[in-house]
Amino acid sequence: MYVIVVGAGKVGYYLAKNLLMEDHEVLLIENDPAKVEYYNERLGTVVVRGDGAEASTLAKAGAARADVVVAVTGEDEDNLVVCQVAKNKFHVGRTIARVNNPKNEHLFRLLGVDVTVSQTNFILNLIGQAIPERSFMHLMNLRHAGLAIVEATISDRSPVVGLSIDEMDLPVSCAIAAIARGAEVIVPKPDTQIEVGDEIIAVTHLSEESQLRELLVVD
Repeated sequence: MYVIVVGAGKVGYYLAKNLLMEDHEVLLIENDPAKVEYYNERLGTVVVRGDGAEASTLAKAGAARADVVVAVTGEDEDNLVVCQVAKNKFHVGRTIARVNNPKNEHLFRLLGVDVTVSQTNFILNLIGQAIPERSFMHLMNLRHAGLAIVEATISDRSPVVGLSIDEMDLPVSCAIAAIARGAEVIVPKPDTQIEVGDEIIAVTHLSEESQLRELLVVD
């Protein structure tokens, strides 16, 4: 697999290093000549100088044959432009962008970036997972049609206790994907009943997430 990484900061460097260790073909693009020289000494001649947001730079990098382009600079605007040029001009199959401001994630997806990575949201999710009394948690966004994966823990006060899946008034764009019940993982059927302590994994549209929360849990 041929991967172009734009931005030779710490994220870009360690990403390129690990991809090389896995025997992928990698090219790291960086505009700072000092960084180019520094990282070439450590990675070999896989770092080139240039502005990854410019089509001419991506063309010289062979973007037309790249499987993935990853933009991990410190500027959201640059990362967005890199991915758009890679996708629209060179028809790269998969684009991945680092998002420094989590408010920009939705915009990136609307503008065609395949995968967004927000360190802020990732850390918030880790914090949420460390709080056992938190009963409803947004796990991740999906790139298709504004969908998300959420987790809900059913308490004895939940309005759905004792109901089967087909008896629940689920939002239109929501589906219960799995139920963790103790050590058992259940793929639910229409007649599967919800019990106290169940951990529900659901896929829902972002616009219906609050509606699903109200259905499953009592805050």
